[in-house]
Amino acid sequence: MKGKTCVVTGATAGIGKETAVALAAAGARVAIVCRTRDKGERALAEIRQRSGGDVVLFVADLGSQRAVRALASRLTAALPRVDVLVNNAGLILDQRVLTEDGLETTFAVNHIGYFLLSRLLEPKLCASAPARIVNIASGAHRGATIRFDDLMGAHAYDGWRAYAQSKLANIVFTYELARRLAGTGVTANCLHPGAVATNFGSAGPALIRVAVRVGRPFMKSPARGAATSIYLASSPEVEGVSGKYFVNRREARSSDESYDPEVAARLWKVSEELTAASDVP
Repeated sequence: MKGKTCVVTGATAGIGKETAVALAAAGARVAIVCRTRDKGERALAEIRQRSGGDVVLFVADLGSQRAVRALASRLTAALPRVDVLVNNAGLILDQRVLTEDGLETTFAVNHIGYFLLSRLLEPKLCASAPARIVNIASGAHRGATIRFDDLMGAHAYDGWRAYAQSKLANIVFTYELARRLAGTGVTANCLHPGAVATNFGSAGPALIRVAVRVGRPFMKSPARGAATSIYLASSPEVEGVSGKYFVNRREARSSDESYDPEVAARLWKVSEELTAASDVP
């Protein structure tokens, strides 16, 4: 990874932090994106200490489109190249909360944040090709459907269902993005990290919090949970591989709906409308 530059969102803790540590230790310059400066500074110090690598901090709330656009501008100006973008930031909430853009927060952070940042960094990624986009999805997408008639959960909100929908959206987006990037030298893949013992879910539904607490002794460590993210970001074994879903560093099949071209086209159109990003190359 020497000479390469990687951007990792949601690097404050968990698999995002472990991914940043591994990539920096492998010789890459790593730009970590954290939601708050205080937590970001602590993560920056730890990642630098553990990796001995070149790590820089960018602060942005990925639930705000204004902040994502500002972040993309700062990254583009500060980094001569972007070889890898790891869209890792995510959350699950118990209550329905709207962002400053009027979007349900889980959908805004987990899908729209991926969509908008990837599109805005696309010119830099293409100029740096061969380059990679890695989207952290989840096995939670199975059994979910994208409810186009109520994307924001205005009529019937359930925290787990909103999360599962957003993770399905990650996969659908990845497949469509890979199709659109064909021939550019930029690949796009997604993955399920497995059940990982992190603080993720601490603001989620009560049943999820209980399940995480009870199951924590049996969960993967953050370092093991980050293995597939690191693999897709750096391994020569997946050079040129695009539009795939991985589990435990192996290609796997995602849900039937995730392969539906009509769902993909509709989600892309809605995402463009929600972000006004259709003018992004």
